[in-house]
Amino acid sequence: MRVDALYGGPRPVVSFEFFPPATADGETALMRTIDALRPLAPAFVSITRTGAKPREAPVELALRIKGLGIEGAAHMTCVRDTRDEIAVLLESMVAQGIENVVALRGDVPVDPGFVRPRDGFTYATDLVTFIRDRGYPLCVIGAGHPEGHPECRDLDRSIAHLKQKVDSGLDVVITQLFYDNRDYFAFVERARRAGITVPIVAGIMPITNWPQIERITRLSGNQVPAKLREHLEALRTDEAGAMAVGIEWATAQCADLLRKGAPGIHFYTLNRSPATRAIFESLRNEGLVG
Repeated sequence: MRVDALYGGPRPVVSFEFFPPATADGETALMRTIDALRPLAPAFVSITRTGAKPREAPVELALRIKGLGIEGAAHMTCVRDTRDEIAVLLESMVAQGIENVVALRGDVPVDPGFVRPRDGFTYATDLVTFIRDRGYPLCVIGAGHPEGHPECRDLDRSIAHLKQKVDSGLDVVITQLFYDNRDYFAFVERARRAGITVPIVAGIMPITNWPQIERITRLSGNQVPAKLREHLEALRTDEAGAMAVGIEWATAQCADLLRKGAPGIHFYTLNRSPATRAIFESLRNEGLVG
């Protein structure tokens, strides 16, 4: 099923993101996570691409998950690949029954010797255009940045770039992580004013390990509200305590988002289940999710 067909119904859409593990032990742990989350009946899962795995890895994992009866969306990045390599992967996706692709530029490698492929793509918009021009029957999902892209903190310019992607053929936007809902709602308002009408899904990364999230937000430039940061700093060596605070914060975030009309929540699980399960159960008890 195409992911864009899931939105617009009477209930919000809940979805998860995983990544292909780098080791056999990691793969075993991931399958345990997926098994633990299956009872929550996510509408779909997306599989991100990591530098440790080949470009085909998200497709392979998405197919495994589809075999479990859960719809999958495979991430595709374009910063390292040629047009021919991308075309081969897209054709493989379609041939194997993948209907959804998350089209991203991807992180530029920090290796000073890295050289972009001469016939590759510079931006995600170029990849979206390529998918549409080639006529691949795919739902194309893209990223949105409520606090601005790490390389473009001008919020109006970020929206202009998103509008280009949508005009090129994007069907759904999933935001990057944020911890202040005001950032999400302001982002949606700017997008609607710019004429963007596709679903804008809230991407939530529950805090389960404060030093890890601190590193992630330092790299991405996302802000952690002072009140939340103070709580987590006091629990820096108390992982269980920090997880409890993170779950409480994310649960309140999600409840507020859904009550105010967000079309769905996309959980960045970091391949772990306890936090997502706890948040989901609280939302279900409040009647906010099915």
